[in-house]
Amino acid sequence: MTTLTDPPRESFRPSMLIYDTRYRSMTIQIVALIGFLLLIGWLISNTAQNLATLGKEPNFGFLGEPAGYDINQRLLDYNSQDTHLRASFIGLLNTLLVAFMGCVTATILGVVIGVLRLSKNWLIAKLMTVYVEFFRNVPVLLWIVFTMAVLIETLPSPRAFKGVETGSVVFTNRGVYVPEPLFSNSLGDIHLFGASSLRFDVSLDLIAILVLLAASIFAIRKVNARAQGIQEATGDRPKTWYVNLAILFVPMIILLVVLGFHLGYPELKGFNFKGGTYMRNSLIALWLALSLYTAAFIAEIVRAGILAISHGQTEAAAALGLRSNRIMSLVVLPQALRVIIPPLISNYLNLTKNSSLAIAVGYMDITGTLGGITLNQTGRELETLLLLMLCYLVISLSISAVMNWYNESVKLKER
Repeated sequence: MTTLTDPPRESFRPSMLIYDTRYRSMTIQIVALIGFLLLIGWLISNTAQNLATLGKEPNFGFLGEPAGYDINQRLLDYNSQDTHLRASFIGLLNTLLVAFMGCVTATILGVVIGVLRLSKNWLIAKLMTVYVEFFRNVPVLLWIVFTMAVLIETLPSPRAFKGVETGSVVFTNRGVYVPEPLFSNSLGDIHLFGASSLRFDVSLDLIAILVLLAASIFAIRKVNARAQGIQEATGDRPKTWYVNLAILFVPMIILLVVLGFHLGYPELKGFNFKGGTYMRNSLIALWLALSLYTAAFIAEIVRAGILAISHGQTEAAAALGLRSNRIMSLVVLPQALRVIIPPLISNYLNLTKNSSLAIAVGYMDITGTLGGITLNQTGRELETLLLLMLCYLVISLSISAVMNWYNESVKLKER
């Protein structure tokens, strides 16, 4: 009778790190990582030595010094005696403002143009094709400067409105004036962060409106869920549109009346308009140029997403008696979103980063404040650029996180 035994296990030898395929890949990765860390350490050490030689050791104390310059477009109160940190904060808000407006506008235009590119109307389809090719093949910086030039050269100056009825919205070569929402019975503001450089006020009126809006949307969802349950039980869905409209508008109108809501209109006083909300032509030019440019790329993404859906889906929906617009909104686009969302994230990121070209038309975003005037005044190139890169990194990662979450929510759920 024979007994089978396992062969003795080979003991580990250092040479196995190179010649044994079980360890070789890990060895190469560890050596590469050590080399990369040594390179980074050498760069940091060399930079620190050079800065010390120049007497410019890394220091962020300049953020607390008076900025000494004005910002033409701002969402919060600011004056030239505020700190560089306050100026950078105002610039960051300006960046977020134009990025948000651009992403919303570019998405709406891109979806509409992408759908129209597939229109059976030859003229409409060709016009949309010309738009896409025209905008995406010209650098965005040229579109920004061109849009700014058009606004300056074609719109009248404020003095042209002297003795003329202007209306609610005024377009001038200095910018656009729109009505400003005001409350005669305002609930006041909440002052956050005291007198620090990051201070800002939150309107209690806005909070009340948002809370009421959220409650109305929640109630509408409950009404629709009840109607869906009745339909599943009886096959007959009760009409809910008038109930939903009442839930949405009646409480909101009552709240606005109680708060004394009214609009403040711009008025020509002296050589310029006073009152209303002022949007400088630099903001308008940047917003329009980024939106129109990015919409051309989003249109192609939407078109590709629609074409990725099987034509049988459209035919099946048409066989059920659905109209073309309902087929697109209920059948095609919801499925196309799974194809559209991933590349759409990249275009949102590109639009946000392209907003740094705002300095070309004088719009004071985070690049114009922290990476522009503050850098030149303080001479702190390393610190300002590191902070600037950190700001764009946080913004980009936040956009990616939100869009990736939404992408996961629209994916097909396997059972």
